[in-house]
Amino acid sequence: MIEKWEVTIPELSGEEPRAAYVYVPDSINENPELRYPVLYMFDGQNVFFDEDATYGKSWGMLEWLESTGTQLIVAAVACNQNPDNSRLREYSPFTCYMKGVGKIQGQGKQTMEWLVNVFKPYVDGHFPTIPDRLHTFIAGSSMGGLMSLYALLRYTKYFSRAAALSPSVWFARERFDRMVSSARVRSNAVLYMDYGSREFRNHDGMLDRYSEVAEMLLSRKIHVTSRIVPGGDHSEASWERQIPFFMGVLLYGLE
Repeated sequence: MIEKWEVTIPELSGEEPRAAYVYVPDSINENPELRYPVLYMFDGQNVFFDEDATYGKSWGMLEWLESTGTQLIVAAVACNQNPDNSRLREYSPFTCYMKGVGKIQGQGKQTMEWLVNVFKPYVDGHFPTIPDRLHTFIAGSSMGGLMSLYALLRYTKYFSRAAALSPSVWFARERFDRMVSSARVRSNAVLYMDYGSREFRNHDGMLDRYSEVAEMLLSRKIHVTSRIVPGGDHSEASWERQIPFFMGVLLYGLE
């Protein structure tokens, strides 16, 4: 089942409402004592329903969860969809200048502070979660993928595992590299990261950059699973096809 409601994030968008979603396996109806790991996801409007998705195509997460019987709660919140680079600001851990856009006032920290201090406690208090770090994951794509890396590195006390699909590691490279090198990473951090083969043409030197980032993360002793997706592109349809891969990593060996 999926529960959908509206939330506000005053620190980011005042009283403007946005959608929140939580999926709970139907097995809870048979055994109310069950408790589940939780996956938090960025760009919540694109996770479950085509009719809510920004470009009319979702990840189809509901169909995958139900067809596989995966025992996992998935919690997601929509991004700010105002056409003024609001999403870019909310999903940027850094303040920097971006060619063709200008100064980006990064609000990634505010986004994560709301998620771990407001949204996560609400989810843990209203749904049958296993709230500890070992059973709490985070995932996203593009700038949401960058935020998933940020969460694993800087909010490691809350998240033990992350999936970063097509992460925007071309963005604010020097700031990103400093974040990786200075992060206090716990020894059991797990990461799934991929990039579509067709995406490498989108930014200069992206194959080298992606390889560089993977090596940096490995050097911090993060358990990295890295893939280049054959024929993969920058779209929800492509990310949907990667669900079995990143779910396998997030849930691997978990009791």
